[in-house]
Amino acid sequence: MAINPAILDPRSDSLDARSALIRRVGYWLHLTRALEEAGKRLYLQGKVPGNFYDGRGQEATAVGAALALQERDIACPLIRDMGVHLVRGLEPEELICTYLGREGGPMRGRDGNVHVGDIRRGTLPLISHLPEMLPIGLGVVLGRVWRGERAACLAFCGDGGANGGVWHETLNLAGVWHAPFVVIVERNGWSYMTRSASMLAVERVADRAAGYGMAAYTVDGNDAIEVHDVVERALAHARDGAGPALVEAWTYRIHGHGAHDGQRYVPKDELERWKARDPLVRWQERARAEAQWTDADQAHLQEVVTSQMRAAVRRALESPLPVADGLPGQVFAA
Repeated sequence: MAINPAILDPRSDSLDARSALIRRVGYWLHLTRALEEAGKRLYLQGKVPGNFYDGRGQEATAVGAALALQERDIACPLIRDMGVHLVRGLEPEELICTYLGREGGPMRGRDGNVHVGDIRRGTLPLISHLPEMLPIGLGVVLGRVWRGERAACLAFCGDGGANGGVWHETLNLAGVWHAPFVVIVERNGWSYMTRSASMLAVERVADRAAGYGMAAYTVDGNDAIEVHDVVERALAHARDGAGPALVEAWTYRIHGHGAHDGQRYVPKDELERWKARDPLVRWQERARAEAQWTDADQAHLQEVVTSQMRAAVRRALESPLPVADGLPGQVFAA
């Protein structure tokens, strides 16, 4: 099913640029959630090898930030940032194939089921040991800049990752080199089952930025439009040669760390408070108030996303499992 161009197209004569942006954000938010809901259903059916992780409650941070990226920018998304991959051009079918360990995904079924990325489309594959992706992203963007390209890196991490030694080393090096490097810390309050407050000597991770000569921003991570605006400013700051930046996005993980995690350690009243701040609900409120969004638009969007996801799942299930042929060539360079 084709989507009504007025929902997505910023060139639509009937919409100003801001309204068009809001509508685009809504599409990617709904597609991200539909993708992860489809992935979890497949996991519960026993079709996903290994565990399953999703980003329910954190979609606004991923989508808003990704829409602020430019063509030659590079992103290092985490397990809760599937919206980044979608915005950067990976198809739902490719991501479902990755969940299923099939050949049709960019990793061709030869890595973990959320270890996904495609440098040709501006994302780097996940490294489970966080925050080891940060120096990789820094290296990639410095290579582009040293070749004369205008680019920045947007590297994601969580509460726990912001305490790793590599995190501090990378931010320090980015500051010393004045690199076009933006770190977005998704402050969801937890590092698996440990409250982040018990691991931080400061209330805000953004307070650390001054020690590395970085600009610091904080944002409501459940408002995708606010995230977009703040990350856009941070990326422009970095691309313009003003040095690296740190963005602290306050959000919440509505589901457990993974599908195996029943969240018994999370107070129920806390979880309910954050459910009331669901990013998709908040987006719809803004869209109705600022982007001429109607019940008919909402119904059409949901119908289109549902149709897209059904087709993606069907095609992914038809994709073959990986074989060992040619594997050494993907591991070693001659």
